[in-house]
Amino acid sequence: MLDSDSKKWLAGLFGDGVKFDEPMSRHTSLRVGGPAEAYVTIKRPEDLVKLINWSREKGLPCLVFGDGTNLLVKDEGINGIVITLTRAFKKIIQTSTEKDDVIVTAMAGVRMQTLCRFAVERGLEGMNFALGIPGTVGGGIMMNAGTACGSMENVIDSINVLLPTGLTKKIKRKDMVFDYRKLSWGKKKNEAGGLEGKPIILEGCFCLHPSDPQRLKKEAKAILKLRKKTQPAGSPTAGCFFKNPSAGKTAGELIELAGLKGEQKGGAKVSCKHANFIINTGKASTADILALMELVQERVLKIFSIDLKAEVKVVGT
Repeated sequence: MLDSDSKKWLAGLFGDGVKFDEPMSRHTSLRVGGPAEAYVTIKRPEDLVKLINWSREKGLPCLVFGDGTNLLVKDEGINGIVITLTRAFKKIIQTSTEKDDVIVTAMAGVRMQTLCRFAVERGLEGMNFALGIPGTVGGGIMMNAGTACGSMENVIDSINVLLPTGLTKKIKRKDMVFDYRKLSWGKKKNEAGGLEGKPIILEGCFCLHPSDPQRLKKEAKAILKLRKKTQPAGSPTAGCFFKNPSAGKTAGELIELAGLKGEQKGGAKVSCKHANFIINTGKASTADILALMELVQERVLKIFSIDLKAEVKVVGT
């Protein structure tokens, strides 16, 4: 989709911050994915606005990309422009304190674990549920990342977004519609400001509460120890692959009861440690992972009449 003039414009603005035909396998936690036509690392916040305005005029699609921890890029790659914010949007500060509430503002490129550590070190309660969750704040908000102990919707106070028009807007929690592993822009006639198209999250403001730092550190240590004990480490994964059903057994329990632990398609394998993890054994393609995903879905549907939905987002041509 990018002609020579478009490539010249991108190279002129971003220099070595843009790579053409960049393998996405270098940027996803599953270590799979074909090339992005253009992979742009934003170095200055103002350049993001320039890029969005230019791409809109050109009719070029853009995909904002965090750490690639909950994303499965197809082997054929991604048309248009992939944008990463982890370099320019990485500031995190405590912005205000009101009675028992402390507002912490983290930009979209801040890694979730950095935000968790920031909160624990300052004795701020509310983020420990996210310990061990990979990815960035922007991605975490979009996916309503969480565990059995909580999710992003429980701590968000507001977000600042860049609209497709190039303007910025603050959206309060009351105007945001969260679902299980999802932030929706289009419900309730989009009370999030009547937005057209998908905005880009620039930063999130989190409402946390003062607490005992030592207690929070002890709790954090126990949470991370449990995650290490129960989840696979050392192999490329995307975290939990399937959403848990609304009631009854978890996705991992259903997959294990279906006898699928260790099941393999090409280089993709259902973890023997936690059945809701698909791992790349070192030679997997996206096609292998998708084939294994479909096998798991078919087997669970046949045995339990439950249609498992992927939590991992599939993108590409």
